[in-house]
Amino acid sequence: MTIYDKLRQPPFNLDDAAIAWVQDTYASLDLDDKVGQLFTLIMMGTDEAEFDRIAALRPGGVTRFFTPDLDFERRTIANLVAKSKVAPVISADLEGSRHSFAFGTPVLGQLGLAAVDDVEATEKSSEILAREGRAMGVRWSFTPVIDVNAAFRSPIVGTRSYGSDVDTIERHAVAHVRGLQDNGIAATAKHWPGEGFDDRDQHLVTTTNPLSTEVWMEVFGRLYKRLIAEGVVSVMSAHISLPAYVRSKMPDAGLEAFRPASLSKLLNVDLLRGELGFNGIIVSDATPMGGLSAWGHHLDTLPELIVNGCDMILFSDAPEDDMAAVKAAIEAGRISAGRLEEAVLRILALKAYLKLFQPSDVLPDAEAARRVLAHPDSVAASKAFIARSPTLVKDIDGIFPLDPAKTKRILFVDGGINHPLIPRPLQFVLPDLLGREGFEVTVDKPDIVPSPDDFDLVLYALGDESLLVRGRCFVDWHRMGGGGLFKAMYRPWTTIPTAMISFGHPYHLYDAPRVPAYINAYSTMDSVQEAVVDCMLGRRPFAGTSPVDPFCGLEDARY
Repeated sequence: MTIYDKLRQPPFNLDDAAIAWVQDTYASLDLDDKVGQLFTLIMMGTDEAEFDRIAALRPGGVTRFFTPDLDFERRTIANLVAKSKVAPVISADLEGSRHSFAFGTPVLGQLGLAAVDDVEATEKSSEILAREGRAMGVRWSFTPVIDVNAAFRSPIVGTRSYGSDVDTIERHAVAHVRGLQDNGIAATAKHWPGEGFDDRDQHLVTTTNPLSTEVWMEVFGRLYKRLIAEGVVSVMSAHISLPAYVRSKMPDAGLEAFRPASLSKLLNVDLLRGELGFNGIIVSDATPMGGLSAWGHHLDTLPELIVNGCDMILFSDAPEDDMAAVKAAIEAGRISAGRLEEAVLRILALKAYLKLFQPSDVLPDAEAARRVLAHPDSVAASKAFIARSPTLVKDIDGIFPLDPAKTKRILFVDGGINHPLIPRPLQFVLPDLLGREGFEVTVDKPDIVPSPDDFDLVLYALGDESLLVRGRCFVDWHRMGGGGLFKAMYRPWTTIPTAMISFGHPYHLYDAPRVPAYINAYSTMDSVQEAVVDCMLGRRPFAGTSPVDPFCGLEDARY
């Protein structure tokens, strides 16, 4: 069977016209063009000179982190496409929550949707993300995350996954893929071979999937098989090792057992393609991540990504140097002619699958885009899903529903909303929302000593969604309220009714097991804060069901 025969099969399912376009396009590419096709580069910020530099490299794809300026974003994408010999595939992390478009519809992230636990809501949310993404030229999403919330200390899985139950993850991941791919966005199952059982972050270190081969097959093997059967177009090969599988093939593997999947032919070719039957495109996870850079120098590892089964390289801190290294590896025979051809043809097949050879399918016109973005029907549907997500984990003193006649004076304690792409913490809108409801809200300061003479309720708000390059998500008592050492040790709930709300990481009871009331809300978006206020005031029920163990296995946290 030739590679072209494979491209006629799922998930690409290319017809004669699409195959002809792939063949003709491949024949038109020189070596530099082929090397460029192997890269998806990143575009952040507003430096148009930098964007021109990226376009000049003729990458196969570009991942854009969008600003709130709609006109600027459309112009940026249009200019990039106009300067390309072969239209690049524009990608994004359509994960919802803070990854939602600023000029689009606020959409719940994966853990919030798992709390709603309605696959129709998940599919509809993915449809919204897909339609709005297409309006901006995005045709490839690096979602769904099908990692498992097993290690509660993990800072990187948390709110990005569909929880800890494999059945739940499978149902929602299938709905997610359908919502994207039925609306013209290629989906990506990540992070191969499966994250969540190691509590470290692969942005910082090569993490390990510690499962036995048999258990791995029952968990991640099952999930990947299901999405492959569903027709998922791509898989992201991550900087995660799977030592049990490697040792099943190499009993004396030693350090090789801990080679990241992105650099492992055994995991990408033998397991993913051979045993699981995946025929789509394999894209590496981001190459600047510590999980790869800790393994070797980028001029050595980036060519090895292609050698060992990745078809596309995601991101580069030094694209000119990295492209030169890949080209040199081709010329030296390290990357064989057959491996290069297979990788480039799969990338072109992705573009053919997305019909990027038709100019109208690359970037819709501006007026069509404006009609789609933040459409009232989409906003209303997503708002209804958001309203069903807040989860009341515990309320042992019956604090809720709140009543300004009983708990009028609120001390609000928070550490801000933290996101790795935002240089300074954002502020919660929650104090203003409560103020409009008749409460007197005081934002905590270092010189405030909470007393029942001054406050009827202490309300903690935590805004850490799953974060990269942080290492841990935890209750930073020392920083909250700026109170320093002694205030960090003070717990108000022995004298004042107290509640804690996590608008992100769902495991903060580990650091505050004795707090009498605790809510998980899964996202820091303003619309989620509004939904939590509705629930706290009793206007809506707390309808969310916890998709993880919020008690972190601690019996005392339940009381």
